[in-house]
Amino acid sequence: MGYSYIAYIDESGDDGLGRFREAGAVGGQSHWLIISACVFRHSLDLQAVRWRDEMLGGRARKKGLHFADLQHGQKIFASQCLARKNLRVINVLSNKTTIAERTYRNKNQLYFYLTRYLIERISWLCRDYRRLVTEGDGRAKIVFSRRGGMSYPDFKDYLLRLQADSSVQIHWPVIDIDGIEALDHSTRAGLQLADAAASAFAAAVEPDRFGNAECRYAEILKPVVYCRGANYFSYGVKTVPRFEDMQLSSDQARFAALFQ
Repeated sequence: MGYSYIAYIDESGDDGLGRFREAGAVGGQSHWLIISACVFRHSLDLQAVRWRDEMLGGRARKKGLHFADLQHGQKIFASQCLARKNLRVINVLSNKTTIAERTYRNKNQLYFYLTRYLIERISWLCRDYRRLVTEGDGRAKIVFSRRGGMSYPDFKDYLLRLQADSSVQIHWPVIDIDGIEALDHSTRAGLQLADAAASAFAAAVEPDRFGNAECRYAEILKPVVYCRGANYFSYGVKTVPRFEDMQLSSDQARFAALFQ
């Protein structure tokens, strides 16, 4: 039997912990790193092309969908389209300004740590929806948007180490470690959907060049964000650290209130 689900993963922001970007200045590192997944039935994978084209107003683009390149009105429309699809979105948001500079010394260490939370929630989602998704063998095919300097064999080894740790809460029967792939953003529409999700949630917390954040895109996507009951923060919106343990701007506080 084949896979039951497919999970596409992309990120917004960087994992640098040095000089953070300042309002009105050029350069600097992002304040936040957001890693997001779009998860849906594996049998719907080909439909993701139509979903992507709909988000672009029905017109395919040679380079596909890059949410950050859209104008505000186009981002609203793209978010509205995505929010009507038969999928779920999971987001892990790290406020890097709360992390001591030398906490993560090894390359990709922060990315691995945050992606662990994402894989954990993908596994819970697939387990939770198995009673509804009866096709396939219950596993999720995981596809990353390829990022420079990232060793995916090292990430698989990291997951294997986690698998041997009984305290880790990943539901392992759902996760096919050997089958994890990394592909270029342009090659899969599903990766472009994950790009839209990551960028939408990044806009809600990452200050723009004027120091403002925009939570409307994330608000529009709320219907497809993974939750149990009314609990979003333990599932589809995982923040590191918790919102309660960080200082938020008024824009960020409005975003946090959307999912309380």
